[in-house]
Amino acid sequence: MGRITTHVLDTARGKPGGGIRIEVFGADGTKLAEAKTNADGRTDGPLLEGERFKPGAYELVFHVGAYFGGDAFYERVPVRIKIADSSQHYHVPLLCSPWGYTTYRGS
Repeated sequence: MGRITTHVLDTARGKPGGGIRIEVFGADGTKLAEAKTNADGRTDGPLLEGERFKPGAYELVFHVGAYFGGDAFYERVPVRIKIADSSQHYHVPLLCSPWGYTTYRGS
């Protein structure tokens, strides 16, 4: 079954980013899901799956400002993705520090 999953790694501290709120929006700006990362930096389940997961554009918004506190340069990290085949698994990791971030399609 197709789905979107994620995890967050704190590259400044060398550990998972736990307690980070993540929102998922559709192409029209509709909020589709919200989750929080656990102590392992992962959500307890997929962000989207099943009938709610269709081909199209999505935006994942990682609220890293609250996690990094006073050291945060970025308040939120938006990651826009395009899903062509909703039968696949799309894993979208975020590697971040108070001063930068990167992401990629994982497995």
